[in-house]
Amino acid sequence: MQNQNQHTNASSGTKPAPANPQLKGIEQLPGTYAFDLAASARGMRLNRFLIGLGHADKRAAYKTDAEAAMAAAGLSETERELLRRLDWLGLVKLGASFFTLEKLARCHGVPNPAMCAQMRGETLPQFLQTRRVPGAM
Repeated sequence: MQNQNQHTNASSGTKPAPANPQLKGIEQLPGTYAFDLAASARGMRLNRFLIGLGHADKRAAYKTDAEAAMAAAGLSETERELLRRLDWLGLVKLGASFFTLEKLARCHGVPNPAMCAQMRGETLPQFLQTRRVPGAM
């Protein structure tokens, strides 16, 4: 039986409370999306596809014909659209693990800081300024 807190409250738009007691209160932190068991289950098909991009043959197939690769993986239209747009935050909310997103980012030549900037709704220079790295920009 699933914990009722694992489901999104669509009517209020609030994030569900996690089933893991160690994550109690995390839903109150803006911009925080825990990758817990519920997210893992929700994103399993997507994450399997993304982890496959770490293998040269699957990566080549994706780069040659992304639509065919996504269809072969049985991805939903929602998953495909988020992948087409490289909507990093949308993919995280759908249950993608950041570590699998890195495989996709490499296929498109997107560095991690650029991916994180987009997730935060910032430009890369804006994001790098928040990192406190001298000379980053």
